[in-house]
Amino acid sequence: MSTLPKIEQYLIDLGISYQEISNNSWLIEDENKGYPKMLVSLSDPLVIISADVMPVPKKNAEQLFRMLLELNATDLLHGAYAISGNDIIVIDTLQQATLDKEEFLASIESISFALLEHYKKLASYIHKAEE
Repeated sequence: MSTLPKIEQYLIDLGISYQEISNNSWLIEDENKGYPKMLVSLSDPLVIISADVMPVPKKNAEQLFRMLLELNATDLLHGAYAISGNDIIVIDTLQQATLDKEEFLASIESISFALLEHYKKLASYIHKAEE
């Protein structure tokens, strides 16, 4: 079975709502399962799962970055918080050659859980990103 159908088959088998964006990427949108919007993309040899968190704040960014690094060290089982352009994201990379359905689901659920659990901590910085 090729990699692309395998990833899409996992989404179908797991009952996760998604849209195919291209031959190499899918957008997960499944509020019923409590999942935020996440992008799943294949960049051989990796499968990358990411979700937008918030824009980088204009004020107190260093304070936020320290908190995110601490959360990376203590609270994330899969992935890490990162900066992409002017946005903070949470991202996980998986080896496509050895990827199985359970690992794929664990990554999605870890990202979802982290965003839910960390929302209160991050929320105070959201308004600062707009200032």
